[in-house]
Amino acid sequence: QVQLVESGGGLVQPGGSLRLSCAASGSFFSINAMSWHRQAPGKQRELVASITSGGSTNYADSVKGRFTISRDNAKNTMYLQMNSLKPEDTAVYYCNTWVRLPAFQEFWGPGTQVTVSS
Repeated sequence: QVQLVESGGGLVQPGGSLRLSCAASGSFFSINAMSWHRQAPGKQRELVASITSGGSTNYADSVKGRFTISRDNAKNTMYLQMNSLKPEDTAVYYCNTWVRLPAFQEFWGPGTQVTVSS
């Protein structure tokens, strides 16, 4: 099995920054793509950013220029640096990854709350 644990969420004022981490542990051959998703109250879960095993990245238009996704393959950890945070960024942020067990399987973390408010 694979466990994903997110950390780094919290309360921040508008314009502030947070850094989320997602650590994968367990027994697997390799980690493929990783991504961050978020879900605000009353809204559907949406993709925030993704990164391939080779480091290629993709961002939602709403976070381009403010958020940066990265990963440390040696530590099986993914990060999301969030700058210039806005109240509309408030949501539960979820880590997602595809892992080769050897068969590819998708896993989700339990989520971490990010609240942007003055």
